[in-house]
Amino acid sequence: MNNPQINKHPQMSRASLEALTPVSVMDEKGQRKEVEITGERPLTLYVDKQEIVTLMTLGGHPELLTLGYLYNQGFIRNLNEIRSVQVDWDVEASVVTTYDGIKDIKERLGRRTVTTGCGQGTVYGSILENLETVQLPEVRLSQILFYRLLNRIRDYNDVYKRSGAVHACALCRNDEVVDFIEDVGRHNAVDAIAGRMLMENMEGGDKLFYTTGRLTSEMVIKVAQMGIPVLVSRSGVTQMGLELARKTGVTLISRAGGKHFLVYHGFDTLELDASPRL
Repeated sequence: MNNPQINKHPQMSRASLEALTPVSVMDEKGQRKEVEITGERPLTLYVDKQEIVTLMTLGGHPELLTLGYLYNQGFIRNLNEIRSVQVDWDVEASVVTTYDGIKDIKERLGRRTVTTGCGQGTVYGSILENLETVQLPEVRLSQILFYRLLNRIRDYNDVYKRSGAVHACALCRNDEVVDFIEDVGRHNAVDAIAGRMLMENMEGGDKLFYTTGRLTSEMVIKVAQMGIPVLVSRSGVTQMGLELARKTGVTLISRAGGKHFLVYHGFDTLELDASPRL
């Protein structure tokens, strides 16, 4: 990511919530039992007292979600712009204070494109035009390491295994899972990982991004802006997602699971050094 040397981290609350809530249910046999359901809570983002958006979130990483959302929507370009991020669940708000404000914020909020994101995603301002400047590195991906990574990712998804109703995203390097976040929407998960990358000053050029959701235009846009050259999903690809992958140079791999995958763009990225077992 385009993040210069961080002079000072912003002041941040630590307001993560429990992901699951116990409830009583009745099954098809009329038997009562206790199960856990996934949390879903509104969080309204404010920047310098200007309301930006309300997100429905699991609440596990609200500060990282806030930073990543602002970055992926083009409102901020690096962490040095942010003075503080304070989340207060009593008022369901994430309040961001910047050092110098955000230029033309009201005009940019007025220019938005509704996307296919979970719960309706939105792209603000000139994000699509800014993709012209994205330059991603050329990478090679070992098929052996890729299979190993897909197998390791199955060990995660803790919330999904216990209650379902979430998407997950993973930031990976070779066959290593660097970060893994679940949320009620896949865009929340990718934004939270972007926030983590900002906070830890991570580069994206040597990473792979995995998501359980479909590969839409907005997913490709966000991953490209994060500087990540490979995007993988166990789900499918949309037409606009493929068009933007071709435009930005993002390698697009879908239907990935076990020993199976389909490469939609970036055929030369895969080093076919393993054969799937039939």
